[in-house]
This record gives sequence, C-alpha cells and structure tokens, in this order.
Amino acid sequence: MSAAQAGEPSRDCPLCPRLVAFREEWRLKEPSWHNAPVPLWATADGDQSVRLLIVGLAPGLRGANRTGRPFTGDYAGDLLYSTMLEYGFASGVFEARPDDSLRLKGSAIVNAVRCVPPQNKPTPAEITTCRQFLEPAFTRFGKLSAVLALGSIAHQSTVRALGGKVSREKFGHGSRHEIGGITLFGSYHCSRYNTNTGVLTTDMFRAVFAQIRTFLDGAA
Repeated sequence: MSAAQAGEPSRDCPLCPRLVAFREEWRLKEPSWHNAPVPLWATADGDQSVRLLIVGLAPGLRGANRTGRPFTGDYAGDLLYSTMLEYGFASGVFEARPDDSLRLKGSAIVNAVRCVPPQNKPTPAEITTCRQFLEPAFTRFGKLSAVLALGSIAHQSTVRALGGKVSREKFGHGSRHEIGGITLFGSYHCSRYNTNTGVLTTDMFRAVFAQIRTFLDGAA
C-alpha cells in the first residue's frame, strides 16, 4: 500500500507553512533526524487484525520527529509502550529506537498532527488541515472497534473525524463515547509534564487500558 493510498502525507508535505518552516529549520540543524511527517504505525499482522487505534497529539521534537516512529525517543513512549506491553497490545522489547524488537499486536498508532509543532502546540488551523490524514485511519482498519485519544486535542480531532459533535462527546480522563460504531476512550496524555505534575499517574493510565482490554475481549 502506497503512502497516498494509505492517506499518508508526503515527506515534504507543504500544507502548513509554520510547520514546514520549523521542519526545514531542524533539517538543517539535525540532518540525520527524521524531520518529516511521522507515519501511522500499525501491527505487521495486517490491517484486518487492528482493533485498537491510539491517537496522540503530535510528534515530540526529540522523540518521533527524531526517530520517525510514533512515541519513540521521549518519555511519553516509555509509559505508553510499557502499558501496551502489559495489556497485550504490543510484544518484544521497547528500547526507544525504531529498530528495536517492539511490535504492535492488534493495534495501530497515529498522531492528530503529523509534523512536530513549535513548543509542541499546533494551531487550530494546523489540526484541521491534518485531519485529512487522520480520517482514513478509521476506514482503513475493517475490524477497528476501539480508539484511544490521548489528550483533549486528539479527542476533539477524532470526534470530528468520526462525524461526531465535540459539544456532546466531551473529553475527560476515562471518558467513553460511541460514535459511528466506534467506541472512543479518553485519557490524559502520557507526557512527562502530566506525570510529573500528578495530572496522570501510572495507575490512572493502566486503568484506561484495562477498560479497553475488557471491552475488546468482550466484543471478540
């Protein structure tokens, strides 16, 4: 499947001028980094095996923007992947690099905004523009039944991509909504800031994954 067929942005996607300028700046500073839209990452077992899609905010500057794999290279990935391993959504060993032995199981990961934004804060226009690359993920996986949105921006963009109303499908940690045959779960983002400030604890994060695991096992 080509990038275009999969609804993926090109490496030099020109749609958001501010993000393009930031990308070019870092290509000059760190030419060995990925410094491009970060592609959706899915299990190697085939699209029909994906039942859970995790939607993040955007690549971290020294995380996915550097490595080219979602949530790889920064603290958020440490918590996300250790929890996915615990609940059977991944296998192998996470070593924070794209050539480690970590593999997804029945899951896929994508960001609402594919390019790294300055200060990790995409603008509303950038979020809206990049939704054209988020929407195909919900039809690509024929057996998709659960989506986990990490943070309010990912949640709102997912709701809109699924054709729901943000005013009705409100975000909260542990939230759960049914939209167009998809069950949308919500969690605070697993960022270092949120964990350092106590907004999100490991137990809180695990509890959401436990709910998803129970839901998927019951729907099997």
